[in-house]
Amino acid sequence: MRVLVDANVVLDVLLDRQPHFAASAAVWSAGETGVAQCLLAAHAVTTIHFLIRRERGAAKASEALSLLLRVFGVAPVDEGVIREAFELRALDFEDSVTALAAQRAGCDLIVTRDPKGFRGSLVRVLAPEAAAPLLR
Repeated sequence: MRVLVDANVVLDVLLDRQPHFAASAAVWSAGETGVAQCLLAAHAVTTIHFLIRRERGAAKASEALSLLLRVFGVAPVDEGVIREAFELRALDFEDSVTALAAQRAGCDLIVTRDPKGFRGSLVRVLAPEAAAPLLR
């Protein structure tokens, strides 16, 4: 199964955000163990690095990025994805970009703590709590 993991799920793990950590860590674990091929949208990688650096400093951000690149693949975000997401005129442009990146990368599932932001996605969307049992 190919799973695009939204930035908020990854940040739950990296920043030990409670009460979300356990379910998000279960999704992360599926990528680590090879139960699923987990991807991040390309733009999410830079956002995660920025937020970790701001919260924990440059050394932790570098460490986190190294870990991410060992566990997750990267779903491309190119001009076509950006233009198509913009044309959707959805309420959340970033979620539209993420959904289209997942679709183009052949993902079976998007895992996010904001499923409502992905209305209209052609890829199935689940919260970490709902996705974790499917990824065991």
